[in-house]
Amino acid sequence: MSEQNKKINWYPGHMAKTKRQLQDQIKRIDLIIEICDARLPFSSRNPELSSMISRKRHLLFLNKSDLADPGMNNLWVQYFRRQGTEAHLTNATKIKGKETIGLIEKATKEIVDKALEKGVRKTVRAMIVGIPNVGKSTLINRLYGRSVAQIGDRPGVTKSNQWVKVSPYLELLDTPGLLWPRLDNQISARRLCYIGSIKDDVVDTAELTVQLLEDLCAMIPDAVAERFHLEDTCLKGPELIDAVCTGRGWLLKGGRYDYDRCCSVVLDEFRAGKLGRITLEKPAEFDTEEVKTDD
Repeated sequence: MSEQNKKINWYPGHMAKTKRQLQDQIKRIDLIIEICDARLPFSSRNPELSSMISRKRHLLFLNKSDLADPGMNNLWVQYFRRQGTEAHLTNATKIKGKETIGLIEKATKEIVDKALEKGVRKTVRAMIVGIPNVGKSTLINRLYGRSVAQIGDRPGVTKSNQWVKVSPYLELLDTPGLLWPRLDNQISARRLCYIGSIKDDVVDTAELTVQLLEDLCAMIPDAVAERFHLEDTCLKGPELIDAVCTGRGWLLKGGRYDYDRCCSVVLDEFRAGKLGRITLEKPAEFDTEEVKTDD
């Protein structure tokens, strides 16, 4: 394993086309529903989307909140609401359609009422946006009541825009995940790799796994020690991943370490929440205001 000094390059060629398509569609949209990952609420939001949707009604859903720290969930909702963004916690795999449609109806009530004054029953058109693998298509499927949008536990499954008629007066537009061309903050880039928003095949997964293990050892050492049968969570680099292979019995013939299996399982188990509910960044990193917790 080489030293981690290479920048993560993540911007596939089709992203520029996706951005142009979104810009064209936004003109005809009544509401933007933006989805981010509750484990990484700040870094899993595309900053380019902010300028694109700034004049539109906007809901922000912090999805996969069941995988994130409950206390941090509340702090992040408060953070976004202080910024003037209507934010809500969601778990798209178990979301209640009636409740979510109620939020959409509330956000678009003004434009619907104006249309009614003119004798028109308006069909609300909402666009679902976000970076790859945050749960956009899963949300649409739950609201529709069955599988209509293609989903997968990896980035890049949705390849093109797709309209879905959820009710006689509500249509949702499923869009491909949109990354941005450049991210100078490599910590955020690495964390996006952790949650699977950037394809594993564009990074060195062995280096990524070592960094994830080091970060987890610093955040939740007891949980890491228990999950991977580690005696020393202060290990770094190759020694750490070797110890994990030993602890979980990931060995090949001759006692060689099975790095491929180790990387695959460690990343999969983290993404599935098997190490507990973890939030990778705190509002205090991005906000100087005092944040109050709920009593």
